[in-house]
Amino acid sequence: MSAATAGLGIQNIGQISIIVKDVERATAFYRDVLGLPLLFTVPGMAFFDCGGVRLMLGTASSPEYDHPSSIFYFRVPDIQAGHARLVEHGVEILAPPLLIAPMPSHDLWMTAFRDSEGNIHQLMSEVPRAV
Repeated sequence: MSAATAGLGIQNIGQISIIVKDVERATAFYRDVLGLPLLFTVPGMAFFDCGGVRLMLGTASSPEYDHPSSIFYFRVPDIQAGHARLVEHGVEILAPPLLIAPMPSHDLWMTAFRDSEGNIHQLMSEVPRAV
């Protein structure tokens, strides 16, 4: 454990909030287009599992929180198939699958898109290199 986290005892990220304008519309997008498992809903919020990290969709609780979210990079095994699924669902694509960085053991690919609320996110895939 680093000195920076030793005092608080931070273990990992437990939940990330994504600000949305329309919770029902965003819930459908994250569940039906991205395929994330819906954990539960409460009035004005929906909670999803993203590989053990909980994503909370909700409207801004005050004006200072009413802005687009950070960029989330969703790891997928096949960038081309993930991109095709987004296109199938009419998702606004900002960048097609692009090779971002050739690494010694894999190639890093990404494709950028907007969710139903205008937030920008990316699919990312680490494609193993042939040996």
